Amino acid sequence: MCGIAGWVDHSGLGPDARAVAEKINDEQTHRGPDGSGVWLADHAVLAHRRLSVLDIEHGAQPMLLHDPATNEARLALSYNGELYNYRELRAELASRGHRFRTTGDTEVVLAAWAEWGAGAVERFNGIFAFAVWDEPAQTLWLVRDHLGVKPLHYHHDGGRLIFGSEAKSILAHPEVRTEIDADGLRQLVLPLLKFPGANPYRGIAEVLPGQVLEFSRRGVRTTRYWDIATLVSRPAEPDDLAGAVARLRELLHDTVTRQTIADVPLGTFLSGGLDSSAVTAIAGGLPDRRGVSSFSVDFSDAAGSPDSRSAQDRRFAREAADHIGSRHTNVVLDATRLADSAVRDATVRARDLPNGFGDLDMSLLLLCQEARRHVTVALSGEAADEILGGYLWFHEPTAVAADTFPWMADGPAHGYLHQRVLSTIDPDLRQRLRLDEYLADEYATALGRLDLDPALDPAERRHRETVYLAVSYFLTMLLDRNDRLSMANGLEVRVPFCDHRIVEHVVTLSRHVHNAGGREKGVLRDAVADQLPPGVLNRKKSPYPTSPDPEYSRRLVEHLTRVLHDPPAGLRDIFAAPLLDPARITEAARSHGLVSNFEGEVILNFASWLRQYSPQLTD
Repeated sequence: MCGIAGWVDHSGLGPDARAVAEKINDEQTHRGPDGSGVWLADHAVLAHRRLSVLDIEHGAQPMLLHDPATNEARLALSYNGELYNYRELRAELASRGHRFRTTGDTEVVLAAWAEWGAGAVERFNGIFAFAVWDEPAQTLWLVRDHLGVKPLHYHHDGGRLIFGSEAKSILAHPEVRTEIDADGLRQLVLPLLKFPGANPYRGIAEVLPGQVLEFSRRGVRTTRYWDIATLVSRPAEPDDLAGAVARLRELLHDTVTRQTIADVPLGTFLSGGLDSSAVTAIAGGLPDRRGVSSFSVDFSDAAGSPDSRSAQDRRFAREAADHIGSRHTNVVLDATRLADSAVRDATVRARDLPNGFGDLDMSLLLLCQEARRHVTVALSGEAADEILGGYLWFHEPTAVAADTFPWMADGPAHGYLHQRVLSTIDPDLRQRLRLDEYLADEYATALGRLDLDPALDPAERRHRETVYLAVSYFLTMLLDRNDRLSMANGLEVRVPFCDHRIVEHVVTLSRHVHNAGGREKGVLRDAVADQLPPGVLNRKKSPYPTSPDPEYSRRLVEHLTRVLHDPPAGLRDIFAAPLLDPARITEAARSHGLVSNFEGEVILNFASWLRQYSPQLTD
């Protein structure tokens, strides 16, 4: 995994191009601590930060493909990702006359592009975001993987296009201003959604999952090579539970096997839930991964509650690790470390935005930090709930019937979190932004992308809609969170359930198959039934844990008090006045609900962001 950046300017790069390229490249040093490179042509510059995972001694980037007749650079590649089928592609390309100097996947991507052009991406299995510059054609291509696991941002202003793995690299370009307009504010104050292709910073967009963007003198053109809406709209598969289980089991084993290929230490995240335990069990059962390293997050608990979510996770993670035989590390975070303002600043900086959920994000950042001391690559169980209907809001009646994104319904399925979000926003700002209307329009637009069979049973139709919404608007938020907080520590996280073959298999299965045996994700439980202990196999979905320690809440109040006595510019324009009254912050920071301390956390996140980025807010 790496960081990529650069730009194309058809009027010429200018004399300071290398210095600017090095500046924006350095903004992503955390993504690639093992090396850096910059390549310039007359109208294009590509930059790269490298985290070495395959072919550690070679594979420096940007990587060039030369014209054999003239020895001039024909193609230049800056690549972030892992191609899990690169060995098969390498063999096929070698049979077509390509010769390779390295043993990693980067050169395979470059050769595949030379052989098949943009059509190469339809042959790729992996997680990736890359830029290809075609010097003879004077054309740049930006490409993102099927599910959008790896980020890719761009800024287009006429004859110039600037790109980067993270927004911070684009914002470091002298021609880009750090501005947030009305649309950006709407995205910021609706943190439970990640709007496809959008970014809160004015003028910055994201390449969509499964998209190829082409930039030439004719302008920008985009095409989709893979689209979840198209998949969800396919005719339903006949109910064949045995066949669905067998195929899912086959795909999971093949996917995890591919994703454990690395020339560096590899482990897994193991919470004790079904998804992470399944991934760890499969990885730990591979001949060369016996005793795989696994990691879980835990919290000190001054109250000593045996029923807290973290305590439950601790028990189930240990049960799974003992059964699987993994070398398990339980990363225990105390209130002092978790509440450190420097950790919050690092979390906000990693995400480039205040969007997030306080200690849930900070604990993941610290978990990745600790895991990185032992491994360079970690496998995660992310995405199983979205593609298989594992969340409560797939089933809870209020959420299912709601005429909005189900996890934002006014009900208990997601802890009334959306309502808590809205309660923090200044009423005048909420009215000016017309948030309710904006959200309703986005929801209608989302469902309008589907072309479902009108003969579908209503319950089945709603299930399909929810799968689509979960993958397109909820999973993308979680994948971005995972990538940013892991790569901030130079840790590569791989997500087997995001293998596009698995997604293609399961999203057209009926809800009855998804919920086989009357259990959420029943088809997955059946697929791994012989690999997990009964307690873990039958465990109900549990949310990501939050700190149960009252000391954390006390320290949060202290931090809020300091911030609100001298708030950064813009904070009082965003939040409701009562929440910014230091005399009432104890109530705002109280521990309750799905995300503890949420009201206090969101204020502190915004304060950190406003102080670090000094954005111009123009609603």
